[in-house]
Amino acid sequence: MTSDQEWQLDRKAFTSGAGRTPGPGPLAEQFAQLTATLLAAPSVEDVLQRVLDATTVMVPAADLASFTLLDDDGGFHTPAETDDVATDLDLLQYRFREGPCVEAAVPGGPAVALCPDLADEPRWPRWAPAAVDLGVRSVLATALIPGPPAGRSIGALNVYSRSVKGLDEADRDVLLLLATHASLALATTDAVTRAELKAAHLRKAIESRDVIGQAKGIIMARRGVSADVAFDVLRRTSQDLNVKLNEVASTLATRHTEIDLPTP
Repeated sequence: MTSDQEWQLDRKAFTSGAGRTPGPGPLAEQFAQLTATLLAAPSVEDVLQRVLDATTVMVPAADLASFTLLDDDGGFHTPAETDDVATDLDLLQYRFREGPCVEAAVPGGPAVALCPDLADEPRWPRWAPAAVDLGVRSVLATALIPGPPAGRSIGALNVYSRSVKGLDEADRDVLLLLATHASLALATTDAVTRAELKAAHLRKAIESRDVIGQAKGIIMARRGVSADVAFDVLRRTSQDLNVKLNEVASTLATRHTEIDLPTP
């Protein structure tokens, strides 16, 4: 059995019995299961992805999740995410230099940034309305454990929910434990490994953007709509089917003669 097959089996066991407010027993079992799967992960990138998968299970309102890592030059990048929309939400924060993951990741920032309703959030005047436009209403980000040199910030674990007040204080406690797992994995990596991780994700992001662009072009040509409307069709279909945006786009791009997306 391959490691990927083992992870799929582990994730089924990990998912079973997960509820909105798990008791100490089930929660401890879930973290024990997570630890076992992380020990079997073949790479740091795989560790981060497995933590994100676990996040969407252990935080039931988490529709999207991502990691933000802080670069040596003070910039930010997203090395892993559950959906391309999560990357878009992160990139907007990096561009505006405001938002929960930026606050949680920077040195001297709050360890946790929580907002139950982004439609009424004065802290992030540019990012919050943009996030609402992308379908997100509540957000939670927590800092990763500082790495060497002592006290050096390394990034944040971010969770996005499409529900108003979907994320709360109980989710914060779970997210802090999940961030600890990821921090321990990152603490064992060197600068070269992190650079390779960033480069690999950049290639993946470029490929993803290419296929999304192809899918948008198909929708625009078929329906005579703008690029923004075409992207909204992809995004809504991704949400309705609970399938990653790039997977919806890839299916349409490769099988465009056979299928069409539903009208929102």
